[in-house]
Formats: sequence, C-alpha cells, structure tokens
Amino acid sequence: MSADNDRPLRLGVIGCGRIAQVAHLPALAKAGTITLAGVSDRSPTLAKGVGARYGVPGFTDAGDLLAQDIEAVLIAVPDRFHLAVGTEALTAGKHVLMEKPAASTSEQAAELARLAAERGLKVQIGAMRRHDPGINYARRAVAGIGPVLSVTGWYRVHARLRPPTEQTLFPYTVVDEDVRQHEAGFKADRQRYLLATHGAHVFDTLRYLAGDVAAVQARVAQTGPDFAWHGTGRLAGGGLASFEICANVHSDYSEGFEIYGERGHVSVQSWFPFFRRASSVRVFSEEDTTWRSPEFGAADSYQRQAEAFARAIRDGTATDPSAGDGVQALRLIEAVAASTAQDGAEVTP
Repeated sequence: MSADNDRPLRLGVIGCGRIAQVAHLPALAKAGTITLAGVSDRSPTLAKGVGARYGVPGFTDAGDLLAQDIEAVLIAVPDRFHLAVGTEALTAGKHVLMEKPAASTSEQAAELARLAAERGLKVQIGAMRRHDPGINYARRAVAGIGPVLSVTGWYRVHARLRPPTEQTLFPYTVVDEDVRQHEAGFKADRQRYLLATHGAHVFDTLRYLAGDVAAVQARVAQTGPDFAWHGTGRLAGGGLASFEICANVHSDYSEGFEIYGERGHVSVQSWFPFFRRASSVRVFSEEDTTWRSPEFGAADSYQRQAEAFARAIRDGTATDPSAGDGVQALRLIEAVAASTAQDGAEVTP
C-alpha cells in the first residue's frame, strides 16, 4: 500500500446539529483512518461551540470549510438542503458522506449521483446499519438459505422511554435554541418527516438483506402524534415482504427482520443504535436442523461507516450504500406515500 493510501482522510463536517454531535463526530474522533479538519454550520453558536469542542476551525459558511485542505465532507444538514450543499461540495471536488435520506426526493438524489459520477467522486449514504456486523452476517446467511420466500421487517421507535435513554447515552451537545425552534416547524408535518427519517433505514436494510422491491402496497394510521405504516412488497426475486414502521410505540424500542428462504431462516434483532451493540442474529439450516448464533458484542456502526467511506476513497472501491442505493430507498419511501394516498393501491417504485 502506498504512503498516500496510509495517511488519514482529511474530512470536514457540514451541519453541527444533534445527529452530528451525538453520532458522527464521536465516531470520527475514534476513526484512525480519518482526521477531522473542520466543521461548519450556519449557526455561529453551533459552528464555534462544536469546533472548539473538537479543537478544529468552525465556519459559518460551508464554502469556507470547502476551501480548506480537505478531501471529503460528511453532510449532516436537514435533507431539504442535501441537494444544494451536496452540489456545492461535489463542485468543489470533495467526496461526500451524506446523512440519510440522500435528499428530499429521489429526483434530487439522482441528480447528486449523476454529478458525483461526472466528476469521478464518491458519494456514500449514511444508512449505517449496513456496517453493523450482525447485519453483515445476516446478509451472508441469507445468501445461503436459497431464494427468499418471505420477509417481515419492523421498526418501532419508543415514546416515553426514549428521552431518558437518550439522556443517558448521548454526549453533551451544544444547542442553539433558535435553530431548534426553527427546525421544529419543518418537523411539524410528522407524517412526511417520520416516514422519510425512519423509512430510509427500513427500506435500505430490506434491500440490503433481501434484494430489490418491485412494488409496494401500504396504509397509514394515526393516533394523536403517533403514526404507523403497515405494508407489503413484491421482491424482485419473487418473494413477498411485509414491513411496519411505528413512531412512536408506547413500549420499548424494537427493530428486526425475519427472513425465510428455500433452505432455512434468518432472524435479526437490532438494538437502539446508541447502545453501540451489534445486531443479534440466529440462522436456522434445514439441512442439518441446527441453529447458529454468533456473538459480535459492541460495535459502533457510525464509526464503521466512516472508516468504510475512507477505505472506498483510498482504495478506489465502491461506497456502501452507494448514491444509487440512496435513490432507491427514496423511491420506496415515495411509493409508500403514494400507496397510502391511494388507499393501499400497489405502486411501483
């Protein structure tokens, strides 16, 4: 390996809000293959406060950060800004690790993918479950159980239990109350916000484990501020999938998949990400009628995704998930929204 490939990737972070502070920045601080070279945020409070916390320059103009000696950026601004900020970064010649969803719409995400391809730059989407060792193992196991017949996936976000859990697990964060109140206005459309935020995880992991989804049907229900989406999908490989997204449930957090193939069964239980615990996986082989269940212990999927991004740049390999994967996840989100608007009609992504 050349000396150039050995040196840490010089990376900046655009967007210093909550997800950057509680997930990405702590992960970058542990990633030996990455050097954090600066941060930016429109809020002076966030830019200067977060920059000081990590001992790097804090800029209020993303252009000033992009002008620094950096090779790549992690973009953690709200998704309505992904197209504009991503375009600015790619135009400046920087590789991009983009927080999910890839953009506000699949068309915008496709535009970013085209721009990156034209400029020979990498775009990786921040669906960090792909870097969970348990999910990686499950993907390999699915390949061994033959054609998939049936998949069930669920993603249920806890309600009353979430604030004390986050208070315990999250690091100290710098807060700009004006920004928080401003963003709350955009999150007031909870149906759109929750489906985009959580669907980006569910549908990317579904595709990663079971392959492309050819069509979906879905319905949505609401009780007070809580929403639930239940749907079915036809897998491109011929099987069927069902999915549930609930935000919130008045119980504990619950996430997982049950996958049945021609020769066996793969069961996945994932944990609230900030427990830093790899997904638990059990695999049944019908051939020898045995279960196997590896133990992976603790794992920081945010750190692992950042390190994978750095490797893709240094080695010239594909990012995972790719910009195209980000487009496909958004097409599924849009198809589910369209199906619910049409009383559960089947929609092709």
